[in-house]
Amino acid sequence: MTSVLFRGRLPQRRPRELPVPAAPGALVAEAAGVRIERGRRAVLDGASTGVRAGEVLALVGPNGAGKSTLLAALAADLAPDAGEVRIGGRPAHAWTTGELALRRSVLPQDATLSFPFPVAEVVRMGRAPWAGTAREDEDDAAVAEAMAATEVEEFAGRPFSALSGGERARVALARVLAQRTGLLLLDEPTAVLDLRHQELVLRVCRERAAAGTAVVVVPHDLGLAAAHADRVGVLHEGRIAVDGPPAEVLGEELLSRVYRQPVEVFPHPRTGVPLVVPVRHPDTVGSPSPKRI
Repeated sequence: MTSVLFRGRLPQRRPRELPVPAAPGALVAEAAGVRIERGRRAVLDGASTGVRAGEVLALVGPNGAGKSTLLAALAADLAPDAGEVRIGGRPAHAWTTGELALRRSVLPQDATLSFPFPVAEVVRMGRAPWAGTAREDEDDAAVAEAMAATEVEEFAGRPFSALSGGERARVALARVLAQRTGLLLLDEPTAVLDLRHQELVLRVCRERAAAGTAVVVVPHDLGLAAAHADRVGVLHEGRIAVDGPPAEVLGEELLSRVYRQPVEVFPHPRTGVPLVVPVRHPDTVGSPSPKRI
């Protein structure tokens, strides 16, 4: 005999709504007038930006400008105190956690794991949101593609905890790429990488954008932003001071004021991409050659 406790209707789980790829140029995520406070300080105060399918948006600015905070808001990992964040045309808070995981993937600054999982298993963790869906069959291909793109196949069987900082960063990126979402949010993905792998990561961003993904990246290197981003948003005093193509945005007056460091901006002699270098006093450049005895 059925207990009276189970005679009523059981609560129904909301079925996950699988995402539909965004049309090229469609707005995938946006922040409108976002204010986020920490303590008594407004880290963001009226920040607004958006990213479209098929483009790379770079958020730049000095330490403490709010780049990571804005990225977390766009990921719906941090609720704004005022303003609104929308993902896929819907308020971010209207999505369930599982639905968000199908729509955006996030690479935080620090890639940490408490257990010594093999690298291949760490990358496969990126496929967890798709378990039980029609796209679960893509798991093996997604993992293999992500590992190849980040050049981590050679240590697939090694424990994540045994890797160097740069190797961990690439594995963490591979996990995020394997998730295969339409919105890719990367916080300082090149911070601990060597020159070759810095370029590799930004090329991967460009490739994902070319395939229709909306990519937001927080780089410290303005040269990388200029070379690889379609648009650059410069954060200053809690909001986007200017937003546009790198050649239009990365100007000497603005950057010198925002970074509180005089800079020079000139075009690369071959590509024309803006190069940003600090102004240095001649006495601080190099050192006198040692006298021969």
